[in-house]
Amino acid sequence: MQLRSDNFQHGTPIPTKFAFGKPGNPVALSDNHSPHLAWKEAPAGTRSFVLTCIDTDVPSKSDDVNKEGRSVSADLPREEFVHWLMANIPVECVELGEGACSDEITPSGKQEPFGPPGSVQGVNDYTTWFADDADMGGTYLGYDGPCPPWNDTLVHHYHFRVYALDTELALKPGFSLAELRTAMHGHVLGEAVLTGIYSLNSKGNAEPTEKKTGDCNNYIGQPSRPNSM
Repeated sequence: MQLRSDNFQHGTPIPTKFAFGKPGNPVALSDNHSPHLAWKEAPAGTRSFVLTCIDTDVPSKSDDVNKEGRSVSADLPREEFVHWLMANIPVECVELGEGACSDEITPSGKQEPFGPPGSVQGVNDYTTWFADDADMGGTYLGYDGPCPPWNDTLVHHYHFRVYALDTELALKPGFSLAELRTAMHGHVLGEAVLTGIYSLNSKGNAEPTEKKTGDCNNYIGQPSRPNSM
């Protein structure tokens, strides 16, 4: 299988349009658009697709995270942070348009995120990150983009991965990564990955030139939500 985007290439920086946070003073909220994604060469027998986006470079300790006069060491052990989980993508859908599944930041999280008909989306880790925030706390479903610590010396890697499955999964909205992995076990026929990088550290990020997204996508998206920021 192959996975690509019109917005960034494998191993290159993700444009700020697709991030939750962008450089500010020290950080500002960004556009939070979901990127264009397209895949092909699914194996015979594919019944549905699963899509995930996971940052594998999140600091395992938060002692120095976003603290003035301090920095997060690149040597600190890292762990996963979920940015997007989507299951039961119809086999006929092999492309998601730019902004089709997220077109802005929604305080307290998207409760009914946009997606292809029949798909179901899981919870992302902003749910935990904002748990004690009076303004932003809530259950975050669907896509919410990168916002790594602004003082992290390590550039973060965001792995967009599509899986071809031989079945649909019995998952309800708000499922976790652990539940998804359990449900997928033994049903994966093939997979492909596209990795983008992102940093809010002025020494770590470079904005790439963005290619224009094609007009013909399987899933273009829906109008904006009225209750979003």
